[in-house]
Amino acid sequence: MQLTQEDDFIEEDSTPTTAALQSDGSAGSPAKMCSECYVNQSFVNDDGTMNSHKPHSSPAPLQTNSNSSGVILDISTLQMEEQESEVPPLPLRFRFRDLLLGDQSFQNDDRVQVEFYVNENTFKERLKLFFIKNQRSSLRIRVFNFCLKLLTCLLYIIRVVTDNPGQSTVASPSAGQQNAPGGNNKCVDCQWNGSVQDREINWELIFWVDRKVPVWAIQVIVAIISFLETMLLMYLSYKGNLWEQIFQVSYLLEMINTVPFIITIFWPSIRNIFIPVFLNCWLAKCALENMINDVHRAIQRTNSAMFNQVLILICTLLCLVFTGTCGIQHLERAGKNLSLFNSFYFCIVTFSTVGFGDVTPRIWPSQLLVVIMICVALVVLPLQFEELIYLWMERQKSGGNYSRHRAQTEKHVVLCVSALKIDLLMDFLNEFYAHPRLQDYYVVILCPSEMDLQVRRVLQIPLWSQRVIYLQGSVLKDQDLLRAKMDDAEACFILSSRNEVDRMAADHQTILRAWAVKDFAPNCPLYVQILKPENKFHVKFADHVVCEEEFKYAMLALNCVCPATSTLVTLLVHTSRGREGQQSPEHWQRMYGCCSGNEVYHIRLCDSKFFGEYNGKSFTYASFHAHKKYGVCLIGIKREDNKSILLNPGPRHIMAATDTCYYINITKEENSAFIFNQEERKGRPVGGIYDGPSQLPVHSIIASMGTVAMDLQNTSPPDVSGDKLVPPTVNGTGSRRPSIAPVQEIADSSSILPCDLLGDQSEDDSVFIDEKGHSSTEYVKGYPPNSPYIGSSPTLCHLLAEKAPFCCLRLDQGCRHNSFEDAKAYGFKNKLIIVSAETAGNGLYNFIVPLRAYYRPRKELNPIVLLLDNPPDNHFLEAICCFPMVYYMAGTIDNLDSLLQCGIIYADNLVVVDKESTMSAEEDYMADAKTIVNVQTMFRLFPSLSIITELTHPSNMRFMQFRAKDCYSLALSKLEKKERDKGSNLAFMFRLPFAAGRVFSISMLDTLLYQSFVKDYMILIARLLLGLDTTPGSGYLCAMKVTEEDLWISTYGRLFQKLCSSSAEIPIGIYRTESHIFSTSESQVSVSIDECEDTKDRGDESQSNDQSDHPLLRKKSMQWARRLSKKSMRWQGTNRDSSKDHAQRIAQQRLNLYRRSEREELSELVRNRMRHLGLPTSGYEDLTNLTASDVMNRVNLGYLQDEQNDHQNTLSYVLINPSPDTRLELNDIVYLIRSDPLAHVPEEPPVHSSSLKERHESSTETREDTQL
Repeated sequence: MQLTQEDDFIEEDSTPTTAALQSDGSAGSPAKMCSECYVNQSFVNDDGTMNSHKPHSSPAPLQTNSNSSGVILDISTLQMEEQESEVPPLPLRFRFRDLLLGDQSFQNDDRVQVEFYVNENTFKERLKLFFIKNQRSSLRIRVFNFCLKLLTCLLYIIRVVTDNPGQSTVASPSAGQQNAPGGNNKCVDCQWNGSVQDREINWELIFWVDRKVPVWAIQVIVAIISFLETMLLMYLSYKGNLWEQIFQVSYLLEMINTVPFIITIFWPSIRNIFIPVFLNCWLAKCALENMINDVHRAIQRTNSAMFNQVLILICTLLCLVFTGTCGIQHLERAGKNLSLFNSFYFCIVTFSTVGFGDVTPRIWPSQLLVVIMICVALVVLPLQFEELIYLWMERQKSGGNYSRHRAQTEKHVVLCVSALKIDLLMDFLNEFYAHPRLQDYYVVILCPSEMDLQVRRVLQIPLWSQRVIYLQGSVLKDQDLLRAKMDDAEACFILSSRNEVDRMAADHQTILRAWAVKDFAPNCPLYVQILKPENKFHVKFADHVVCEEEFKYAMLALNCVCPATSTLVTLLVHTSRGREGQQSPEHWQRMYGCCSGNEVYHIRLCDSKFFGEYNGKSFTYASFHAHKKYGVCLIGIKREDNKSILLNPGPRHIMAATDTCYYINITKEENSAFIFNQEERKGRPVGGIYDGPSQLPVHSIIASMGTVAMDLQNTSPPDVSGDKLVPPTVNGTGSRRPSIAPVQEIADSSSILPCDLLGDQSEDDSVFIDEKGHSSTEYVKGYPPNSPYIGSSPTLCHLLAEKAPFCCLRLDQGCRHNSFEDAKAYGFKNKLIIVSAETAGNGLYNFIVPLRAYYRPRKELNPIVLLLDNPPDNHFLEAICCFPMVYYMAGTIDNLDSLLQCGIIYADNLVVVDKESTMSAEEDYMADAKTIVNVQTMFRLFPSLSIITELTHPSNMRFMQFRAKDCYSLALSKLEKKERDKGSNLAFMFRLPFAAGRVFSISMLDTLLYQSFVKDYMILIARLLLGLDTTPGSGYLCAMKVTEEDLWISTYGRLFQKLCSSSAEIPIGIYRTESHIFSTSESQVSVSIDECEDTKDRGDESQSNDQSDHPLLRKKSMQWARRLSKKSMRWQGTNRDSSKDHAQRIAQQRLNLYRRSEREELSELVRNRMRHLGLPTSGYEDLTNLTASDVMNRVNLGYLQDEQNDHQNTLSYVLINPSPDTRLELNDIVYLIRSDPLAHVPEEPPVHSSSLKERHESSTETREDTQL
């Protein structure tokens, strides 16, 4: 048999002491084996035999049996050997170490060292690594090659300058070196003159030149180096096709310019032969391109295509000019003998298409060269220019780069959006640059989409072109973030695309962008806008986050209990100087525009002139006296050792020098100057601040160039006993009400009892009693057990003692728990709040929480009905089943049956939420078309209903309750355009629906995120005002209505004092509704008058038309009266002497009949649908008989209100922080920041009990008045 490889390995490794096996050399003979090899042999050979094996030296040889195959082992000998070679055992500690570490020697024996990249160890690979692959070494080689080519061109110029063909004696090799200078050769000048005359070409001057020896030697050395380098690079870059490398243009040029010089070494007679060395300029161009590419690769610069193309174009032009100059100069040696400068001049003139003609080539070779160069230029240059223009256009689309030098020396912010729209861009720019401190900032826009035409036109305006840089790129790419210099940016704004159909996908993109920016520039402040509240916790690391749906639903909810909260917050978060509408003849527009300039500012108490004197006084005292003296409204503070902002912490809060004060004013205190009255300087005493109507506090605010001048009047100390208010008489008697109590410097706990706390404690331990007298569901106060998403702020709310079953939440379907199928059957004591939404998203939870907050009186809670296009899922029902009086039903607002079933005739407010499926439309601004038409229909069907609408585009609010013949709306439209042309951020503020708080767009709150860059507290203050966050000790926003019994207070300043002294409430504004005189032409009326009569009487009407007292409008009632008078003159001759008043009365009656017929028709339509659905019609009021409260509900749009007086219209607007001498009017609604009820615990039980009784009686009366 043959030994295997393992057998050889065993034999090689055997030691001399190892026993050997012997065989007899014949096949099949028994093998003689030693005792130590038997075991190994049995594993190596299957038959037990072995080839020749040296026996082990032992005292007793092995005994074998020739008749048997196998091996006989002497066991005694084996045991003896084992005993002799026995090794003592290792100590215990070494055994333990071997157990832990294992057999290291065994592992080392089996380990094989592997060497990688052995292919790079060859000589060729090492050369390739040095010349080509390595960035730095290859860059050095290319720089050396470029310098070498430039040197050859310089040597050629030196040779041309030192060469004088007119006096040269150089000739052909056979005669040039042998003949003497004055011998057989003719004078070159003579030959030149003859050639010019006879047009004969001296070809010897073309093929032979005078090359000095030093120049020749240097050129030879350079040629050798270039030749060797070319051969080496050709060898290294060989890829199997030799002919492809040989016929490359660069290789051929190298051979033409190097091989002849090398030949002249071995053939001296041709040393002066002409060699076109100037063609090396093209090789230098290629070397320069390669060198620039290596430079960009070494510095990791990838966006250099534009630079490379410009460089290539410039080099191409230079090479063409240089080649033409040298070629023409050399060929003209045999002709006119042009100098190098003249040749250069000719090329420049020719390539610039000027062609003066003073310098021209005379012989045909040079003329042919000019033709060739022109053809080459016409082919090469257009291609280069085309590539350059293409790259330029692409760069214009992508926006180029923001240089590192600018990023380090200038300040910039980055705006990241998915798709940049013109409205979003202008909102950002106007709000961002409205602050004086940000005028030197640059805005870098990083957007993945291409810039549209509108944005491009805006960014070309000089106002923005110098400060806004548009970069096309993705935030997820580090290269694009590097282009925007995100790591050096002052802030990064990441906005979501709200017009996307899939808003969840838009949020996911925003989250990834935020993560990418945080990963690339962890120190860059992040301002993130998110759409869905459930995605907010993914970007919790951002410095400022605004969740769109949270703010939207909370604001719409507060609009139902505090009218026009959306307008109030929108005006607060917009930067304005209060100059809007100041040129208007309307008083309400001037007042409304001036108050809109109020914003929230902050200052430390120790640094403030407004509040510094109130150190150690109560918060309420400081707020009232600061408003009385300076006209500023102190709304909140923040302790130095506490990060939480407290709105109206109450009178128990003592102001400290380190407190940060938050106040509402036209401008911040740093931009204010104080101007005192002259009487004060003369020391003349001034009476009390409320002694008479002529001595009201002077608080005039002059906002000019960012500076406010305030006229301050010295008032008597607040604790003077003679400073009393004089209320009017009551019921004509001489008895007077007590004056308003002064505000205490230090609060008296027994005198401050918040109304909500007192009124609500009487209900905590009682069971809610319905109108029939039997007990109803019990309410408790607590935190909602099920939050629909992560990150919702816990709010103490009114809750059901037991969760309502899901079946009981369905309003229009009965179940085994109750059989109610309509709103009337439930017997609600307060009017409904209906919310129309497409789906029950998690954001809708924030609509319910503010309306069920613990500080809302329980008996004033309005039932909430969710009218949903799609039924909600169980997850949402689980979250809302703990709230009292919250129901839902499936339906849409464009279905009259759905509106009637959800109880719209018993509703006080209808909130129409913008639908996600309609936010994007094929045509811009058409996303709100369906919503606007549906709201218009509901307004015509239910005129007493207050409708609050959310729109996608703010510009569409002009179509809310659109009236084609409304002259006043037309005048407001012109006013809006005028304010927009002035650059106002609030051009839409004079639209009546917005001013009244009946229309809202979430894009109006985008400025909240932008303003947070300067005011980092604005988002937190807005969340506290809207009830999204609740901080212990912080107040909340509410409203109170001014009734006839409150008119004795007279002014806003006296009301401020009364609220601060009695209940520690801080008023911040007024929602005012006032009558406005419109002409009949403004009413939404269509009078059917024959067209022929209108045409016939138009001339007479135009001559006799009376002008209205209002500067914007005309009266048409006189026109209609004249029409009716003329018709009556034709119909009845006896009435020719009728008076004009009688004609007007007839016209008025006719118009009333027309309107009444239309409304009666709509009323009958509604009643018929209610009968068809089986709903009771008793609750449906006649639309022609509107109550006073219904009229007030329609003040939002300036719509026709009073049936008896067509000229009486009402409008509403918001006054933020009005002056203290502003007169209060009936039905004014005052915005209040009420202190936290849980922070005040009453100490006097008797006062507490009497107050409870009074509140209980008043709430009972209110319930009876509002009962359906």
